[in-house]
Parts: sequence; structure tokens; C-alpha cells
Amino acid sequence: MYLLSAFLFSVRRALIPSCRAGLWALWMAGVAVMAGCANTSPPPGVEAVTPFDLQRYQGRWHELARLDHSFERGMTDVSATYTPQADGSVRVVNRGFAAAPGQWREAVGKALFTGAPTTGSLKVSFFGPFYGGYHVAALDPDYRWALVLGPDTSYCWILARDKQLDAAQRDAIVARAQALGVDTHALIWVTHKRQDPAHPPH
Repeated sequence: MYLLSAFLFSVRRALIPSCRAGLWALWMAGVAVMAGCANTSPPPGVEAVTPFDLQRYQGRWHELARLDHSFERGMTDVSATYTPQADGSVRVVNRGFAAAPGQWREAVGKALFTGAPTTGSLKVSFFGPFYGGYHVAALDPDYRWALVLGPDTSYCWILARDKQLDAAQRDAIVARAQALGVDTHALIWVTHKRQDPAHPPH
């Protein structure tokens, strides 16, 4: 799912200015990138989930809701798959369907814990040495849903193992997000109507 590449995708776009902008624009973009990517801490007032169990968190999640950003605009059927690696990192595969041009898109990245692996606070990179924060701010005891925030509360995703939650669960998660400072009225609820060819039905 594009939730992990979201912040980083916008950073990458900053690194590709018009040739006519010259070295000054490129340098300014680099400064902005380094400033943004230095922030891998949770947003103020937000504590990542502890204890956190990567073995239970691994696998495929569906993106049920997100805040709007241009890099994910128009995407449906979005999912993320997390796979622990032998070196302690996490392989991340984000997939979603882009209405224009009507194709499935995929991004593969790497996540690292920012501290102890028993705390759900990670940094994620999809290109080069640039990382963005990924913080599990709330998590179902059975690991059926998760509330994830980025470097600030303008980056918010609601994930679930299933493609939908019942109304009571959804309302409770939204209330948690609102209490953390998220503009929940701006949440976009993602449709899941297509069968991802990378994940055929069992």
C-alpha cells in the first residue's frame, strides 16, 4: 500500500525539479528533503504502540482510510504487505489500483525500527537513504486493525486485515485518531472492489 511511500514519494518529486530551475532549485530541494526526512519521530503527543510484535503484524493489510495527498489521489484497492528480514529490517510491498491510467501500481521499500523492536515506531525508505516516519498509534489486541501516523498528523491511515470493519469498530478508531489531533472529517474511505492479481483468492 502507498501509505509507507506516501511522504517519501512527495520528497522524491522535490528532487526532480525542471532543468531550467538550475542548481539553486536542486540545492533547495535537497535541503527540504533532508529537513523532512530527519523527522522520523512520532507527531507531538503521539506514542507508538508498546508492546509491538512484528511477527503478528507481518503480512497483508488493506488501507481502509487515509488523508488526502497528491501521491495517493485516485488510488483504490490499496494494500501493504510487511515481511520481516533476516537482518532485522522489514520488506514493504505497497500496491494499489490507479484509476488513471487504469493500472495496478507497486512500490517496494525497506523499514527499520527507530528504537526497540517492541515499539511500533519505524522509518521507511523507498529510494536511497531517505526515510519517513511510520508510527503505529493504535492497534487491535488481535492485530485485526491498526491506526498509523506519519511524521505529523496530516499523514494518517487506517489499516485492517479485512477490506471492511463494522460500524462500531470504525467509529472507535476514528475517535482515537481524532483524539490524537487528526482531522478525521477529511478522511477518505478507500473502496475495495477489484481483485489484486498479485493476491489471487485462495
